[in-house]
Amino acid sequence: MSLSNSIAEMIMDMLQSDGYTEIQRNVLAQTLGCVPSQINYVIASRFTPEQGYIVESRRGGGGFIRISRVNLSGGSTLMHVVNTVGGEMDEKTCRAHIVNLSHQSMIDESAARLMLAATSDKCFRTLPPDLRGAVRAAVFKQMLLTVI
Repeated sequence: MSLSNSIAEMIMDMLQSDGYTEIQRNVLAQTLGCVPSQINYVIASRFTPEQGYIVESRRGGGGFIRISRVNLSGGSTLMHVVNTVGGEMDEKTCRAHIVNLSHQSMIDESAARLMLAATSDKCFRTLPPDLRGAVRAAVFKQMLLTVI
């Protein structure tokens, strides 16, 4: 198992009991025998709002990183996603939202496949590059609003 997977698994285990955890980056890095920046990388890549997490941090000697799992009802979760999208969205971020919603059973598998196809870069290849993110965000938001 890779170091990143070990770090993510340890954080997920900490989240299981209360739905949130507070970690001290240096302490966790020392426990796992890695550098603190590796902890940052895992948190930044695997515990994002798109994946249903809220990350807060406080710097300083007694600083910590708090990771919380967003627990909302179906319609609230979808509205939360709609409100976090913004005016533009790249394919990777859109894909993360869709996969997360599918894993949480907020959308069924066929809807997820359709949304992934409709928001893929292949669909927007005829558009000017500077418009693709805005069109993708608008299409994704409209699809979510239709599901609600």
